[in-house]
Amino acid sequence: MSNPDFPATSSPPDSSTPPLTPRPYRLQPRRLWIVWGLLAASLAGLGFNLYRLQILRAPDLMEQARNQQMTYMRPYIPRREIVDRAGNILATDRLVYTLYAHPNQFPVSREAMAQQLARPLTQDAEALLRTLKVRDSGIPLAANLSEETADQIRDLKLNGLELIRQYSRLYPQQELVSDVVGYVDLDHKGQAGLEYTQEKALERNLRTLQMSRAGNGALMPDHIPSGLLGFDDQRLQLTVDMRLQRVARSLLKQQVETYKAKRGAVLVMNVNDGALLALACEPTFDPNEYSKFDLTLFKNWAVTDLYEPGSTFKPINIAIALEAGAIQSNDTFYDAGKIEIDTWEITNHDYESVGGRGDLNLGEILSYSSNVAMVDLVQQMDPKVYYEALKNLDLTVAPAIELPGAAAGQLKSADQFIYSPVEAATTAFGQGFSLTPLKLAQLQAAIANGGLLVTPHLVRGLVDAENTLVWEPTDHPVKRVFSPATTEVVLDQMAAVIDAPSGQSARISGYRLGGKSGTAEKASPDGGYFSDRKIVSFFTILPLESPQYLVLVVIDEPQGEDLFGSTVAAPLVKSVTEALIAIEGLPPSSP
Repeated sequence: MSNPDFPATSSPPDSSTPPLTPRPYRLQPRRLWIVWGLLAASLAGLGFNLYRLQILRAPDLMEQARNQQMTYMRPYIPRREIVDRAGNILATDRLVYTLYAHPNQFPVSREAMAQQLARPLTQDAEALLRTLKVRDSGIPLAANLSEETADQIRDLKLNGLELIRQYSRLYPQQELVSDVVGYVDLDHKGQAGLEYTQEKALERNLRTLQMSRAGNGALMPDHIPSGLLGFDDQRLQLTVDMRLQRVARSLLKQQVETYKAKRGAVLVMNVNDGALLALACEPTFDPNEYSKFDLTLFKNWAVTDLYEPGSTFKPINIAIALEAGAIQSNDTFYDAGKIEIDTWEITNHDYESVGGRGDLNLGEILSYSSNVAMVDLVQQMDPKVYYEALKNLDLTVAPAIELPGAAAGQLKSADQFIYSPVEAATTAFGQGFSLTPLKLAQLQAAIANGGLLVTPHLVRGLVDAENTLVWEPTDHPVKRVFSPATTEVVLDQMAAVIDAPSGQSARISGYRLGGKSGTAEKASPDGGYFSDRKIVSFFTILPLESPQYLVLVVIDEPQGEDLFGSTVAAPLVKSVTEALIAIEGLPPSSP
């Protein structure tokens, strides 16, 4: 009888039947190829990536690793000083501090902090308090603090004050030589004057240092080369003499103010080598506070701005005519007082009161400053020869002085000059073309030194602590433009100018001088000339028996009465020349 709680059992298997075994799973060929393809692709990708990293990108990866392991630094080294020819400092670097306040770290109240800082900062406590209330951290309180002031602030021993050390350029002579030296900006880069053009000479050579960095980022001192902070003691020395520059600046400023002039310039040049002993322009600026001044003052207008020189160019024209063989030293030229050329009327400045003077020799032409006689003189030359002679003086070439922005003169085109008689006529008395005061000084120096066009320059070179010259510029070309015989004749005629009544204001007892005045109308941008604007000038060459120096003064737009080069510029030339004589120890001329 069967038990319902248990299922019925089947009959026992036949012992002769073999047991069942599972059949092995066989991968289909298509899937096998897919697996192998994936493995092959992975291996190929891995191989390509290794090739890309090890071969193609190896240089970049090595550079990245090097950048992580190395650091590059260029320690700040002060710029070289600029000094005058006697070693007086004109520009130097000094250590200064900028003070920041972090009120959220103050151990005392802001009111108490303002009271304690007022004295060392020489500021009003109330004004300091208002500044301290601006925000809670990072408040700039003062800049360019001296080491002494920084020590006073450190002595307060108060948290919340931060002194940042840096170098600042200092110009101890202030505005006295600013239009020569220029200034540097906040990044210590020259922006004007010699600071700009002599950047390479003023920056000391210091290579960028490559140093290892430890795993924690710290620099490894064993890789710092010895003598890291050592640097040379060389200074950039100028040809300028601060004693003479100070006299020139002071007297020029006084004369500009007296005549309410637009501006003025004084140049003192060694005629034999072109070295400038003084170069002053007014108005000017203080390079220590350059941001407070107009941008137009940062240039030296005696180097950058053109003007029509007027009668100061007459000695040059006489030299040109003598050199061309068109005239002789004993020739005379007719002064009718007034002439007409191509419907243009040309008169002498004193025609209304004097009229014509008749035949004049070379010395009389310069002494009376006769425009009409000069036109007669220039007409003795072929206009083409005259034009080529002007070009040979490099009138349209900027002097290679070290200051930025030196301007080339402007001269009419050859066709216009040669085929329009009025162009040669106006050029005869220094109008109708333009040049800079510096170019005029260069040309007059050629008359003084025997006919050589020397290069005006301000830089003597780099000198060491013993004032030994270790480097000097070599780009001071010299060009002969006149023969010594020609210049000797012109110098003798310029002596007559100083001896004449018109040269009385420049005369110095005991010294034989040569010179010439100039009073030119100013050209209008709209054509023609202003009737009420003049630019006056005067130059002196000394000593005449053996010329060494030239003094030139140019005053732009003086106001008032009796405005001539002989009345406005000549007295200033005399005063500067007297200072030059004293400084250089020039003996009186032989009787």
